[in-house]
Amino acid sequence: MPPLSLPTSSKPITLTGILKAHLAIMRLDHSLKNIFVLPGVVVPITLLHLPISIAFWKRLAIGFAATTLIACSNYVINEVLDAPFDRLHPTKKNRPAALGLVSVPLAYVQWLAMMAAGITLGLTISHAFTVALASLWIMGCFYNIRPFRTKDVAYLDVVTESVNNPLRMLLGWYMVTSTIVPPASLLIFYWMIGCYFMALKRFSEYRDIGDKAVSGAYRASFRHYDERNLLCSITFYAAVAMLFFGAFVMRYKLELIGAFPFIAIMMATYFNMAFEPESAVQNPEKLYRHRLLMVEVIVTICVICALLYFRILWIEHIFAPTLPALN
Repeated sequence: MPPLSLPTSSKPITLTGILKAHLAIMRLDHSLKNIFVLPGVVVPITLLHLPISIAFWKRLAIGFAATTLIACSNYVINEVLDAPFDRLHPTKKNRPAALGLVSVPLAYVQWLAMMAAGITLGLTISHAFTVALASLWIMGCFYNIRPFRTKDVAYLDVVTESVNNPLRMLLGWYMVTSTIVPPASLLIFYWMIGCYFMALKRFSEYRDIGDKAVSGAYRASFRHYDERNLLCSITFYAAVAMLFFGAFVMRYKLELIGAFPFIAIMMATYFNMAFEPESAVQNPEKLYRHRLLMVEVIVTICVICALLYFRILWIEHIFAPTLPALN
């Protein structure tokens, strides 16, 4: 554990400054990650032909508000507990908590208050939605708080952080229906694609720091990583993700096989971005600035939505079984 260095800010701390700091540690700009909730909304609507009404839009608005509150609660505890380590990072040292601008007791109140507000909103939707919401918050605790603090354990840091992906899908799913469980293959795909993105973030961070001792002091898991084993893990996550996406496609919607090339191109672009200095891969909330990736994301989403809505018989004929069923 690094020494608790003094805050690096030389500016006088005012009440306005403290309030701005406490607003900043909520990381509202990271709300862009709530886009990962949308597939959980779109898939059941299209496959189950659920009606869209005023009540639907109300549930969606409340659901996204609750999800944002829980996510922000997790960011607050992350900011507070990571402050000593962030002071060792070239850019994260400028975060409010690392600069000593945050009242730690007030931050703990903020953390719990946002959790309570999010759970209260969640209860107005359904118990299933609230359980998924509580699970998202609990995973934030496991990831950040000792004695668990899974973010300090190599590979487990990626796997536990990425559990947030299928949890976000569940949140989207239970915003529109609470009577049907989503397919396991879809949830595992979503989990593994999250691992792929998170491992690339770790890879990019590791390359940028460029010093084993400094990176290990900043993030304990980096003591056990190197570029080679990170790239091996990224390959593993990508392979498992596409395996389970294929399982979902073959079982539920064969037309989605047409989305494979678009997803693969998007994943390749993201992989390439991880090699860039100070890559946006390290700050996913800024990915919208990468025009090529955004075009690929939009095209991929449009293709998937179209394939979900239409039935294409010739695809079914091409991939029809040609061998007898195995017992």
